[in-house]
Amino acid sequence: MHSLIAFAVAGQEVAFVFFGCLLFAAFLFVYVFYQPGEVEHTEEKTRLGYLLERKEATYENLRDLNFEYKAGKLSEHDYAIQRASLEDEAAAILAEMDAIEKARAVVRRGARPAGIRPNGGRA
Repeated sequence: MHSLIAFAVAGQEVAFVFFGCLLFAAFLFVYVFYQPGEVEHTEEKTRLGYLLERKEATYENLRDLNFEYKAGKLSEHDYAIQRASLEDEAAAILAEMDAIEKARAVVRRGARPAGIRPNGGRA
């Protein structure tokens, strides 16, 4: 009789552990795959936003380059080459940003290309 009670208690423990594992797996599944109805969206990246980030990164790289040169980690030749490369990159970024700003200014003013009339006819 004693062995029957021990077997029943052991069976209940196994069932309890199994149920606990099953419950844990269900909660884990819901936690991993559940997506709430309102998912936050980040702001859409524009070309100008990307260029602003690149400009900041390039300026930071220039500051780091100057620090490393002053710390004696770079030779003057390597410093000059890397500095020229970063300055060229910065100039290209600034030129593209300027072109985008000019295009936006034209659009804001509502300017039309030369030779086009407001009603769509040619001048």
